[in-house]
Amino acid sequence: QVQLVESGGGLVQAGGSLRLSCTASRRTSGTMAWFRQALGKEREFVAAISSWQETQTYYADSVKGRFTISRDNAKDVVYLQMNNLKSEDTADYYCAGAGTIYFSFDFVADENTYAYWGQGTQVTVSS
Repeated sequence: QVQLVESGGGLVQAGGSLRLSCTASRRTSGTMAWFRQALGKEREFVAAISSWQETQTYYADSVKGRFTISRDNAKDVVYLQMNNLKSEDTADYYCAGAGTIYFSFDFVADENTYAYWGQGTQVTVSS
């Protein structure tokens, strides 16, 4: 069982930046991702990164060019750098981990792909 712990959420003004962190209790070999859920809405895919060695990244169209997902292999941490934040980015952000590496966007963007989930961290963007 892998435990994931998110941190780095908070309140920021529109146009600002935040960096979220997801720390795993042990090394995971599968795809890691960030999802978010706004109040009253379904959880949606944000970004994913495949493998600890060959880095391939995936982004939702709504965050492409503004968000960057990365990982620190030595620390077993996955980051989500969020720049030029907008009010519509306000949500609870969840880290997710899969037991397998996926390279299909359809799989990495599907929350059912992921076996491990963190508790979430809240991001609020004020306009």
